[in-house]
Amino acid sequence: MTIAGVSHVGLCVSDLSRALAFWRDALGFREGKQLDVSGEQAETLLSLRDLDLRVVFLERDGLRLELLHYVSPGHRGLGEPRPMNALGFTHLSLRVTDLDATLAAVEAAGGRVLRGTRVRDPATGRGAVFVTDPDGTRIELIEGASPAEL
Repeated sequence: MTIAGVSHVGLCVSDLSRALAFWRDALGFREGKQLDVSGEQAETLLSLRDLDLRVVFLERDGLRLELLHYVSPGHRGLGEPRPMNALGFTHLSLRVTDLDATLAAVEAAGGRVLRGTRVRDPATGRGAVFVTDPDGTRIELIEGASPAEL
């Protein structure tokens, strides 16, 4: 096997300051390295022209999340949550200790709670719900489960 390890997951955002406030302040990711990206090599790699890109890396529990803000050529899409059966990555899942407090933090930071997705197991008291970041990226919040139970 020639894969040495996972590097990061990239996420295109429409507003870098707003995305930082959400991922850092509401979900507890730690801010790391920041980059300004442009030039022919980056344009070739990303298949974009006239590139002016701002990047901020965030980290939590060993996961590195790369926020990508395209000053030029801008972003595409409307920021609506993708259907769960659309091909490609569907969501990020986070374990939480207090679902209601996390939901309040998500909304305070510009995210959206998809209230119709909230479920609770009466036998265990565990709950789950989907939220989105300010750009519509789905995040599953699971309360009370250990990693081995998921």
